[in-house]
Amino acid sequence: MQLPTAFGLLLIFLAGNAAGQVAVDDSLSVDRGRLLGVSSVGVGVMGASLVVLDRAWYAQYERTSFHWFDDGPEWLQMDKAGHVFSCYWIGRWGDGLMQWSGVGGRHSAWIGAATGMVFMGGVEVLDGFSSGWGFSGWDMAANAAGTAMFLGQELGWGEQRIKLKLSASPTPFAQQRPDLLGRSLGERLLKDYNGQTVWLTSSVGAFAPGKGIWRAVGLGIGYGAEDMLSARAVRDDVGSSDPRSRQFFIGLDLDLERIPTRSRSLRTVFFLLNCIKLPTPAIELRDNGRILVHGLYF
Repeated sequence: MQLPTAFGLLLIFLAGNAAGQVAVDDSLSVDRGRLLGVSSVGVGVMGASLVVLDRAWYAQYERTSFHWFDDGPEWLQMDKAGHVFSCYWIGRWGDGLMQWSGVGGRHSAWIGAATGMVFMGGVEVLDGFSSGWGFSGWDMAANAAGTAMFLGQELGWGEQRIKLKLSASPTPFAQQRPDLLGRSLGERLLKDYNGQTVWLTSSVGAFAPGKGIWRAVGLGIGYGAEDMLSARAVRDDVGSSDPRSRQFFIGLDLDLERIPTRSRSLRTVFFLLNCIKLPTPAIELRDNGRILVHGLYF
């Protein structure tokens, strides 16, 4: 399987093409040394990630011919929310690295978007050759949605006014299904969808001009799910299914990227950490009718 090689060639082509076609009104000047370094490291890291994933994750399942798999009903679509989140942030990080290399304007945005789609598409192809999964059109649609959310705002507004964030914490459900939901803390945070919440957030400063820390304050609307011990609802002998439920949240948020600072290093740290939803008070509404108030929710 030549996924890493194909990915590398595509990213190098996109980066090289951008370097040679930066619009004249871009305020940035391409640093070819940085661009080559970023492209090389990016290709190496993502290519190696696919290789490690192929050997560590898929090796326990038999290889099959390429096939499709309908996983739309699984995990109450929490895995799809994860795909949207992942492609959105891979696009943003790729765009940030291109801008750091001096590739500005629409070129960096398009390269970031392509990076997310190609990498996540590579993961999906690995799924397609595994007997444990299959190539999912739903996953690819979620990937496209995350990419479109990033790229649309970047091309339309020139900034990200509406952002995606993630919060995750360990739950007791993993103890019941450690083989599926993870054994170590790291595995649980990644595999246990019961403890994950994907947030759509925006701050006051995204739409209101001005200065000050208050511009970083905003609201987030979150989506999660709970009581899931398997991908699909399991019915017992009398036809009752497990008590899984959807969760909807509304809570305060802090947009780290809008905190005023003159430190370039601190701005970089804020950018990298802004994918994480900070613990704040929140109200939770479940589809079974329960309403919960959290003093701090993460």
